[in-house]
Formats: sequence, C-alpha cells, structure tokens
Amino acid sequence: MPRTNFNELLDAGVHFGHLKRKWDPNMAPYIFMERNGIHIIDLYKTMAKIEEAASALKQIARSGKRILFVATKKQAKEIVAQHVTKVDMPFVTERWPGGMLTNFATIRKAVRKMSTIDKLMKTNMFTDLSKRERLQITRERAKLERQLGSISDLNRLPSAIFVVDINKEHIAVAEAKKLNIPTFAIVDTNSNPNLVDFPIPSNDDASKAIDLIVKIMVDAVEEGLSERKVERGKKEVEMEQVSSESATVDGHSSNEDKMKMATEKVKADGPQKHQGDEKPKGTGGKRPRKIISKASKIPDNK
Repeated sequence: MPRTNFNELLDAGVHFGHLKRKWDPNMAPYIFMERNGIHIIDLYKTMAKIEEAASALKQIARSGKRILFVATKKQAKEIVAQHVTKVDMPFVTERWPGGMLTNFATIRKAVRKMSTIDKLMKTNMFTDLSKRERLQITRERAKLERQLGSISDLNRLPSAIFVVDINKEHIAVAEAKKLNIPTFAIVDTNSNPNLVDFPIPSNDDASKAIDLIVKIMVDAVEEGLSERKVERGKKEVEMEQVSSESATVDGHSSNEDKMKMATEKVKADGPQKHQGDEKPKGTGGKRPRKIISKASKIPDNK
C-alpha cells in the first residue's frame, strides 16, 4: 500500500517551489515546469522519494537505532515536536547548538548539568540559597531544558537525522556529513539535493506540506518500532521453548545415567540372593520332615 497519493500531495501544496531566479540547478531533475515565475515540483518523483526515505527510516528504527529530527523554522517546530513525541525520538526545534554532533561530549556535559540542578533543587541546600541565586539557577535550568530537553535521553550519536529546510539547517547537515551520518531532508527548489543522502523534493515553507511529510516519516518509524517489538516477543518465546526442551533433555539424561550406574553396580557385586531363596543346610534343599516321638503316641493312663 503506498504511503501517500498524488491528490494528497497536491492538496497539501507540496508541488509549489520557489521563484525561478532563486532555484538551484541541481534541482532540475525534480522540477516539472515553470508557471508564473514559480517552479512546480514533479509530484511523481516526490512520491518515489517519500517511499524510499520512509523505507530506510523504518529499517533504522527496526534495528533499534535513534533518529534525530531537526526543524527550527517557525512553521515547522511545533509540527515536528508534536509528531516525533509519539515515537519517543530526539528532536531539535530551537536554535541548533553548534557542535552538537561533532562535539557531542560537551553537549552531554550540559545535559548532565540539568540532572545535577534537578538533584540540587530537591535538597535543603537549594532553599538555603538567597533568592537571587535560586532565580539564577532556575533560569539556567529553564534555558537548558528549552535547548537540550528534547535530547536528554540521547546517550550516543544518532544513526540518522531528518531535516526540514537544509538551507536553514546547513550546520546540522555539515556536521552529519562530516561524521558519515545518513541525512534525510525536505528539499525545496532553492536547495542542493546532493548535500543529503535521501532528499525529498517538496515545499518546505507550507505548514500543510511539512505536516504531511513529517507524519509519513514518523508513521514509518512507528512501523519499524512495532515490528521490532514483535520480533523481540517471538525471540523471547523461542528462548523459553529452547530452555524448557533443554531442561527436559537434561532430566532424561540424568535418569539414564542413574540406570547405567545401577546396572554397573549390579554387575560388579554379582547376582543378589533374596532371603527366601536360601537352601536349608544338610537337607539337600528339601524341607525337613516333622519327627514325632513314640512317647507322644503313648496314651496317658492317668
């Protein structure tokens, strides 16, 4: 089943590009025509690129890796935050902190500082501080939360990044390219699609177009996560079956070992004699007759 159709993309305004004088020549393969000085994007090629990018994101999520979504544009930040929160993936919707990927260790220090402030605010030491010092700490915590709160659970570099408008997020794209991190991006007619690995030719200014494409990508990630969950459940069931079978085999083998040990013991000790099988001595194996004395036959005349 296709993830989208031509009419859906047309209604969202995905086909509207920028003015002709602002175009990037590298986008020529994705431009259908020019109308009233505006380039029109070929939606059939957009559909193909959406399918390709969604399949790749699904495989990344299925393997248990993290995907970072980046969108600091005013019309895109709320849309991205709303959709990405559903799949519990990291995202950046405020200013991109320079060196976030290339200097990831420093960013992790800032995130750890947030947790340190949280612990401090729960102790009596925080209440003993002056009002001015408490206000400064609270403001610093709010600033860190605004900039880094959405990536607080990102313990390592992401396996891929998804960008809305690569011209505005050129620093993020450059850092990802330097670290060989796969990049997925919505690319308009004024951008160079060769800068990213999976370009999606689309209008990157209309909120409806951004919402549609981001939703498709997030749905693909959700599919990958659900398939991963199902596979893990199957593996756990298989492991339980294997462990139960191995326990049964071990039980049978232990019983067989006991039987072998008993048989070897009998062979070593020889045939055992039962108590009723012993022959009486001096009788040749026959039961002795009852001897009646003559005195017992004499009647008593008394």
